Amino acid sequence: MLVSLAAWLQTLSPDFGFFRVFQYLTFRAVLAAMTSLLIGLIAGPFVIRRLTELKIGQPIRGYGMESHLSKKGTPTMGGVLILLSMAISTLLWFDWTNRFVWIVMIVTLGFGAIGWADDWRKVVHKDPEGMRSREKYFWQSLIGLLAALYLVFSISESSNLKVLELFFTWVRSGFDVNLPPKAGLMLPFFKEVSYPLGVFGFVIMTYLVIVGSSNAVNLTDGLDGLAIMPVVLVGGSLGVFAYVTGSSVYSKYLFFPYIPGSGELLVFCSAMAGAGLAFLWFNTYPAQVFMGDVGALALGGALGTIAVIVRQEIVLSIMGGIFVAEALSVMLQVTYFKYTKKKYGEGRRILKMAPLHHHFEKSGWKETQVVVRFWIITMLLCLVGLSTLKLR
Repeated sequence: MLVSLAAWLQTLSPDFGFFRVFQYLTFRAVLAAMTSLLIGLIAGPFVIRRLTELKIGQPIRGYGMESHLSKKGTPTMGGVLILLSMAISTLLWFDWTNRFVWIVMIVTLGFGAIGWADDWRKVVHKDPEGMRSREKYFWQSLIGLLAALYLVFSISESSNLKVLELFFTWVRSGFDVNLPPKAGLMLPFFKEVSYPLGVFGFVIMTYLVIVGSSNAVNLTDGLDGLAIMPVVLVGGSLGVFAYVTGSSVYSKYLFFPYIPGSGELLVFCSAMAGAGLAFLWFNTYPAQVFMGDVGALALGGALGTIAVIVRQEIVLSIMGGIFVAEALSVMLQVTYFKYTKKKYGEGRRILKMAPLHHHFEKSGWKETQVVVRFWIITMLLCLVGLSTLKLR
């Protein structure tokens, strides 16, 4: 919004020439981070008080960690603070004509709405399980598939009209359209190496990345501050990739695909980082508020969508290794338990408790030790991911 306002003021008088600074993406990204951070810090106490007044407290599962029983009643659904800060800051500082930021915001708010419904059932209907898995996955799949269908053509074209034209061309051709190399699966550490996926392959991969990352972040959000800091680190790193792929100069120099308009995602990533740090102020141990599904599902979906746009799905799995490990720990635990129960009549476990962070708690680690060590691991993994910018 402010970008258009600054451009309008420049046309009125040469005295407003200093507003040209708003054209610089890095300048707007810094201000987006500062704006969301300040909004989060200022609005945080009010949001927490309001959630407390509404008695929106965190229910604790009966089979959860005993050490977490003291957290019962702590306000949850604090993810609304993150989404509010992100949305306001992004709307203020990004170019409203950019299609990529809009699709990321739609996915983010869409998954946030699913999380809201899930949290609401937990706190209002006093059901610790919340929304049932089938219903949740249905709505996640619907949003993920719609986003995938849009992105498969928007990566190739530069306007929504051309995206629509390409879609109809694909339908008329009997679902047979060749996508450009930049729409293939990019391999990190290799120059200009990508595997063609085709339209259906791209859609399936995008769906898995968006829905998978959303649920992985949600599974990670189990300890005070555990999920939000990795989200900030991974989101900030993806912002760097967005800046590179959105620049014809840097993308050519670093052997990255040039995707016009993707650079504007740096503003969104910066706003997400600022909002995340503001939330961490209140979510650090002992937490005054929990993120809830409304925040975790939304942030995970945002990370997955951005990774697809900048063509760094594999790098996302590297930098978000903690999220991947948490999700895999649950999948392996459940699968092994069902297998052994069917074979031996009694379910057995690989880990002491899933997700992975609870296994380490059961092993004697304090909650703060698990959180900080997972942060350190994420920092290292983000550095590995960022190294792919040059090591190609």
